[in-house]
Amino acid sequence: MKVFNKITVTALLLFMTTAAFAQIEKPVVWSYLVKKNNKTEATIYMKAVIEKGWHIYSQNVKEGGPVKTSFKFSPSKDFSLVGRVIEPKSIGKYEPTFKMNVNYFEKSVTFHQKIKLNKAVSVVKVKVEFMVCNDRQCLPPEELDFSIPVK
Repeated sequence: MKVFNKITVTALLLFMTTAAFAQIEKPVVWSYLVKKNNKTEATIYMKAVIEKGWHIYSQNVKEGGPVKTSFKFSPSKDFSLVGRVIEPKSIGKYEPTFKMNVNYFEKSVTFHQKIKLNKAVSVVKVKVEFMVCNDRQCLPPEELDFSIPVK
């Protein structure tokens, strides 16, 4: 019985040690900010801070490539979108993995979307989907939901 307990304890410790080192990689951290332009218009800024060596893709990626960054705003009578989500100039490069030129961002990127306020808006809900890669691997696409307060 003592041998069985020692084996069980050893196996459990080995498993816990392995699990501690097998951390989930989260190389992108998102944040947001809202600035009111006037009483009827605001701009939502959505920023991705990207760990060194990683990159996320532009909204402008051709079919057959990596998952592009996209934003889906929940419909509301309280506001309407003004134009599209704007992004800064991206880096363009041929990626052998996808056998095509792709546009992406390193270090950080801030996207912004203007909205027209139809009423006193309290929250804008948006879903962002993105994919992050480095020179060795791509992580599965990720979706995040934000409830952005507008004051």
